[in-house]
Order: sequence, then C-alpha cells, then structure tokens
Amino acid sequence: MLAAHTQILSAQQAAQTPPAAGAAAPAAAPQGAPGAPGAPSTPGANGAPGAPGQGRGRGGGFHEPDPLNFDDHDGYVQIFDGKSLDGWDGDPSVWSVDAQGNMVGISTPEHPSHSFIVYKNLTAKDLDMKFEIKVEQGGGSGVQYRSSTGPWRARPQNNPNNPTPPNPNWLMTGPQADFWFPVRPSSEQFSGQFYTEDSPLGIIAWRGEAVEMGPGSAPHLLGVIQDRRALGGYIKTNDWNQYQVIARGGTFLHFINGQMMAALVDDDASDVNNKPGLIGVEIEGAPCKVSMRNIWVKKFN
Repeated sequence: MLAAHTQILSAQQAAQTPPAAGAAAPAAAPQGAPGAPGAPSTPGANGAPGAPGQGRGRGGGFHEPDPLNFDDHDGYVQIFDGKSLDGWDGDPSVWSVDAQGNMVGISTPEHPSHSFIVYKNLTAKDLDMKFEIKVEQGGGSGVQYRSSTGPWRARPQNNPNNPTPPNPNWLMTGPQADFWFPVRPSSEQFSGQFYTEDSPLGIIAWRGEAVEMGPGSAPHLLGVIQDRRALGGYIKTNDWNQYQVIARGGTFLHFINGQMMAALVDDDASDVNNKPGLIGVEIEGAPCKVSMRNIWVKKFN
C-alpha cells in the first residue's frame, strides 16, 4: 500500500508543476487506473473506500488532505466591501473603487505616487489573509501586514520619479507580501517574496526560498521550494492572482495561485516582523495600476 500511495503522490505532485514551454501535455491515465474517471477508490482504513479527509486518526492509513479551497472563508472577515473605501485611509487622488467593485490605485507619469492605503479597523499579529490582486502597466505593489504607519526611516522619500505622499499616515513599515508587474526580469522575480518595508532587513526570503533568522544572526537558507524563474510560471500577467498569506508567531508563508512562493522563520521576537500591526496595499512606480478584490482576514489573536 505504501508503494502504491507513493506512486500516486508522485503523479499528483508532477501534475501540479507547470509544463515547460513547448512541452507535451501529460497523457491521460488509462481507464480504471488510480485517478482516472471511473477508477475504483483507494481502500481506506479497515477496507473502507478512501476519501479526502478520511482516516486521519490513529491507524487511519494514508490519505491526501482535503483539496485547496481558496473560497473557504470560515472564520474570516471581509475588510473591503466592493462598494466604498470605508475603514481605509489613503490618498484620494490615487485610490478609488471602480465600476466593477474593485479597489484601484493609479500612478501616472504626470501624477506619480509611491503610497499605501491602510485598513484602520483591524490590528492583528497571527492571521490568515486571502485576496486577489492584479498589477497592470508597470510598477509594483504588495500587501502589508503586521505593519505600522508613519514617516519612513530607512527608505529615501525624495525621489521625484517615485514620490512618497505628504501625509505620513499613507506610508507603512513592516512585512510585505510582494507583487510586481513583469516589466523587467529583476522586478518580475519579486512577486511572492517576503520583504520588510522601510527596514534594513529588506528582502529576507526571496521567491523560491525557505529562510531562517534569529536574534543577532543573519538570514540563512533552509532549503529551496523551486527555481525562482520557474515559479513565475504560476503568476498571471494582466490578470487576477489568488494570494494567501499565513503568519503564525515567527513563521510566515506566502502562496500565489496555490503554489508556495516563500517561507520565513523569524525567531527574533524584537524585530519589526514580529509585532502586531495593520494591513495595507502599496502602489509604486509609474505608470502603474493596482487592483484588489475579495480581501479576507482571519485573526487568531
């Protein structure tokens, strides 16, 4: 049974990897084979038919977890209603709600902006967050969490091509789930990484990395999730992307479209990543259009 399970698991993992450009699609499983239409179910505990979520107790055998469900919002609260910016604080010349019910930020060469819109009605440390994001035209974005507002200390604020706002409440410091338009390879690879905004820490877990850091120790690599460039194949350009962030204690996980992008274990309880804080959305560069929808948060403390 173990050998059969391992064979099935390997096939499922292989099916999740996007094929290289020009590669042939994998052949369909023969009729009656495991995973094929009409195939018999894999036996579960005590000979009962297997099913997702069954047999997890003692002696329960081998079973896959329940399938990914991005639309599972049990225990979550929706922090953007798709109608207004109630509860949000940002530059009204940059941020608005469009006719489709999306939160939209726009930065143009004539009116460039590097600023944030901040949700003021929730402070959290341990959380799950799900949202959909789209970046068009150029530039970049990212979603802050566990973050604070106020004047920046580590980043310059006097770039005329990327000016920061006059109101310090529209600047944020803290962890960010990064997302950029692929205007060039160096910025495309930022999407999915763990970045600490306005901090000497900067990028800690690059896309494709699992990283650990602690008090007085520099970040060090624990392992590789997948090739950084290959992970770009999971990201949709000029289209909606499903993003999930998990923050538990000093552990941070970033997922885009169901694929893990970066992982960080930060054991330094005193640093900026490990403080309760606010959620916000960034716009950076010009031209740039950032769209957000379906923003849900589950708070654990």
